[in-house]
Amino acid sequence: MARTLKWLVVAMGVSCVAIGLGHVLLGNAAIPGAGSAGVTVDSLGRFLGATFAGYGLAWIWAARQSPIPASAIRWLAGVFLLGAAGRLLSLALYGWPHGFQVALTVLELVLPPLYFWLADADEKSHHAARIQLPDPA
Repeated sequence: MARTLKWLVVAMGVSCVAIGLGHVLLGNAAIPGAGSAGVTVDSLGRFLGATFAGYGLAWIWAARQSPIPASAIRWLAGVFLLGAAGRLLSLALYGWPHGFQVALTVLELVLPPLYFWLADADEKSHHAARIQLPDPA
């Protein structure tokens, strides 16, 4: 479980950094279905892309800790889930977005419970390794 957590946390961090930097570099072109959303939305998207890259760096930071701190994973997963809540609010107010955004929403709803479940796996693994008694043989 600890190894799965580590892999998922690193994957999340690298993905968020890559996506965030893509938004910084491409602006509106990084958003499927956005078309020509205008200068204001482009500026906002590039700013939020940088913020998302920073969010990804927080995931990578967490993955590099030993043990991986469960509280950090829960907070980061909670932020991700809040993003899904924002997408659901948009869906309720304005209808269905581009299909790619729908797929992202599914990931944002499925992954946080997985992270919540695995959050303390590395801490438990480290704790179990510390309390094992030496073999008397």
